Amino acid sequence: MVSQKLSQAEIAAQQAVIDQNQRLVQRLNTGQHDAAEIRQLVSEIIGQPVDASVDIRLPFFTDFGRRLTLGKRVIINDQVQITDLGGIHLADDVLIGPGASLITVNHQLDPAHRHDLTVAPIAIQQNAWVGAKAIILPGVTIGRNAVVGAGAVVTRDVPADTVVAGVPAKVMKTI
Repeated sequence: MVSQKLSQAEIAAQQAVIDQNQRLVQRLNTGQHDAAEIRQLVSEIIGQPVDASVDIRLPFFTDFGRRLTLGKRVIINDQVQITDLGGIHLADDVLIGPGASLITVNHQLDPAHRHDLTVAPIAIQQNAWVGAKAIILPGVTIGRNAVVGAGAVVTRDVPADTVVAGVPAKVMKTI
């Protein structure tokens, strides 16, 4: 895990992007949109094209947007929270269940720096499945073909071809 500290000044420097993307997220979640319109709005939010094979269900939430990358045939179900300031990569064929949270940001423990952030990227590798209401914390990689059980809290990397579940998530079996 490569983590990085961000000060309030560094976050403030990103504020124009955050403000613009929050308006786009609001527009995305309050209108009637077909799949192509959803992909177009998400493309504007993340600053890069979203492949026509990607399926995103609304509502969709992100705090920043510009550090999210999506592979092909990705499915993001409804009510997913993407906190991507630290960077999130979803490889081809990834499935994200309803209400899941992908969180790349944490606050510092030191009270004098509590409003400063520490960020670390999340990578979800090809054909992995993150179950409903699972929480993926900063710096975690979910391996190829891995399955994260519903409601799991993932605090460490998940090996390829395994099933994890629980709080904190533990390997339950190998696929």
